[in-house]
Amino acid sequence: MTASNEISSRTARPAAPPKIEDSSSSTAERFRLTEPSLTLDHRVHAYRRDLADVALAGHLFAPHYARPLVRSCGSHRTFVYPAPGGDGQPSSELLPGEEFAVLEVSGHWAWGYCRYDHYVGYVEAIALVEPLASTHIVAAATAPILPEPDVHAPAIAQLPMGSRVCGHESHGFLATDGGFIPSTHVREIGAWEQDCVGIAERFLGAPYLLGGRSIHGIDCSGLVQLSLGLCGLHAPRDSDQQRSLGSSLDADAPLARGDLIFFEGHVGLMKDGTDLIHATGHHGKVLIEPLAAVSARVPIHDRRRLV
Repeated sequence: MTASNEISSRTARPAAPPKIEDSSSSTAERFRLTEPSLTLDHRVHAYRRDLADVALAGHLFAPHYARPLVRSCGSHRTFVYPAPGGDGQPSSELLPGEEFAVLEVSGHWAWGYCRYDHYVGYVEAIALVEPLASTHIVAAATAPILPEPDVHAPAIAQLPMGSRVCGHESHGFLATDGGFIPSTHVREIGAWEQDCVGIAERFLGAPYLLGGRSIHGIDCSGLVQLSLGLCGLHAPRDSDQQRSLGSSLDADAPLARGDLIFFEGHVGLMKDGTDLIHATGHHGKVLIEPLAAVSARVPIHDRRRLV
């Protein structure tokens, strides 16, 4: 995510192809550059001076390469940081059940990338658990986990939208190892919604947080990513990366619900032909306001339509 006044977002080849489940660091294998060079982006290419993802082995030399070990975020969301230690601003957030490809564990921190968007960073190692095959995704802003299949039972935890869970549906609840979730709060993975704006509206009033991806705090590109994701549309993490989505509209073309509007370091979704829903640092929350009011503060860089 990049900063602006609106502030929101923000070849060596191994002898045998690596398997995602096979995690190790290797200098014993012989590597040579055989693939075209890449324009490396530290946000989505996992490389450091001392270590790189083995998937990059054909494109760059590193003292060591690592095969990722897949883990999942446990029952609590955890922030992704650009450096170990948890100091400073998080760059993203891993939601419960989302997978993280671990390339290194050092002390209390795991370095790797979020498998959903390949976003690279450090997470607290204690937040990661053995992965489960997810069957459902939380579609409500938050979903309660109940100790028994009774909506009147006190919740023992809450899962934010986008969390992935494994369970089976029975009598109006999704039964999981951790408890029961009302079926109205989840969707089967693959049973996607159709209205990304309606999903974004579930976040209205959520506080703005650079790097956030949940109702507890979210940035502009996180709002777009989650809203499109519940519709089965894969979006990158940051607003500048999201400019690869859809096709550009002429400056005088009428706008429609679901169009993406890009500014410097910022993105939002059109609610209709005139109003924008976005997570904005200017107001400190997710809200709907006239596009004309936003463009009076920061100029529009691009207008894009997904379909």
